[in-house]
Amino acid sequence: MKLKLSKSLYTRGLQCQKSLWLKKHKKEVLTPPNSSAQAIFENGNIVGDLACKLFPNGVEIPFENTTFQDKITLTQDYINQGYENIYEATFEFDGILIMIDILNIKDNRVILNEVKSSTDVKDVYLHDASIQYYVLNGLGYDVKQVNVIHINNNYVRGEELDINQLFCIVNITNEVLELQSNIKNHLEIFRKTLSKDVEPTIDIGTHCSSPYSCDAVDYCWNHIPKYSIFDISRLNSKKKFELYQNGILEFSQIENIDSFSISQQVQIISEKENRTIINKEAIKEFLESLTYPIYHLDFETFQQAVPEFVGLSPYQQIPFQYSLHIEYEDGTLKHKEFLSQDGIDPREQIAKKLVEDIPSNVTVLAYNMGFEKGVIRKLANLFEQYSHGLMAIHDNCKDLMIPFQNKDYYHPNMKGSYSIKYVLPSLVPEFENAYKELDLIHNGGEAMEAFANLSKIDDEKLKQRYRDSLLEYCKLDTLAMVKILEKLKEYFDE
Repeated sequence: MKLKLSKSLYTRGLQCQKSLWLKKHKKEVLTPPNSSAQAIFENGNIVGDLACKLFPNGVEIPFENTTFQDKITLTQDYINQGYENIYEATFEFDGILIMIDILNIKDNRVILNEVKSSTDVKDVYLHDASIQYYVLNGLGYDVKQVNVIHINNNYVRGEELDINQLFCIVNITNEVLELQSNIKNHLEIFRKTLSKDVEPTIDIGTHCSSPYSCDAVDYCWNHIPKYSIFDISRLNSKKKFELYQNGILEFSQIENIDSFSISQQVQIISEKENRTIINKEAIKEFLESLTYPIYHLDFETFQQAVPEFVGLSPYQQIPFQYSLHIEYEDGTLKHKEFLSQDGIDPREQIAKKLVEDIPSNVTVLAYNMGFEKGVIRKLANLFEQYSHGLMAIHDNCKDLMIPFQNKDYYHPNMKGSYSIKYVLPSLVPEFENAYKELDLIHNGGEAMEAFANLSKIDDEKLKQRYRDSLLEYCKLDTLAMVKILEKLKEYFDE
């Protein structure tokens, strides 16, 4: 009896046969999906359900409370009854089980539609669709066309959602046909791998993260030190694995640093010599570019695959919150903040508050200002009445990340990162656990997810707890900026 495979197992095998074997024989070593992965999955379901409306008057194969054989039988029944559109149509051939997002049937010819919540057609989608074509073709169906339906990120929502503009339908039939000749060989290899009791000996490599981040990384990478050559910043994967193949895992094993960039050399020297490296001239120049009062600004944003608000594009950053620490030359601090109500379009209100809270002639300091400036620019384009004030804020932005991104200040504890989550405890050790000790919200991803789901929380006490946590998290981001700047200035006050 042939070992049964699904579409997802097939594409897993294409990425790594060891991962495929672990999924079948040792799944306890795999890392379960985290909340972010779950959110992506749920988002995919929303997009998938909406795409079905492009093919109306169809019938859906239920997932719950049915076996796969039930699904296969029901699919055949619906085909026999003459339904043109079947959602989650289920088939099996050659031990391969597939569920097609949208099957369109016309004149005994079928069109296979694979729905994705991404904004383009990725190579892995071709393999997804190719195994589906293989099954349908093997069952004797005349497959007229294979499509990938994905989100059009150039779409701008009007008063009503236009699903015909929201989605792009891309014909990938030719690409799928080109992949057919290799499928039987792949299946034979995968089944041979799965039939063995011994785990395949496949070393780590670039395949661990492409096309997907593998859930076996913790298991397969357990021989790699927590901090290793894989953490060298801006070093491409090919070179990292060249070092690895040559037996170099730790910084102490690197003998010749000439082939590395200046920035990478700073990181390597700092680690090998366990010392902080400071370019005083560059930091002095940065500090002298700032004028008081300094308005430390940080946004929190969320995204929607399906835009709910007028003038919004899919996956556009929607600001819902900001924190503002105002620092005066004598060290005095004032704090202002804004957090939108959930379930409404927050953009006009946040634009109005920004121009009220930030004068047009002050230094605005952000950490990774490209993000903040992008948000402000979109608000200015959207709300003409606030455009002048917003663009003044935009033009007055300075970037606190620059000294760390350029490694003008580099501490061994930064581990090659210039994220504020690494920079803060390196410069201000008493803040080492500051983010960990927060309630509910500890990073930007959690903030984004929490706000996006606020409207779904019925418990008012819990909702308020989340709102308080969002405020505390964002407040800490700008306080962190104040503390970091304070430490930089200390080097020139001594």
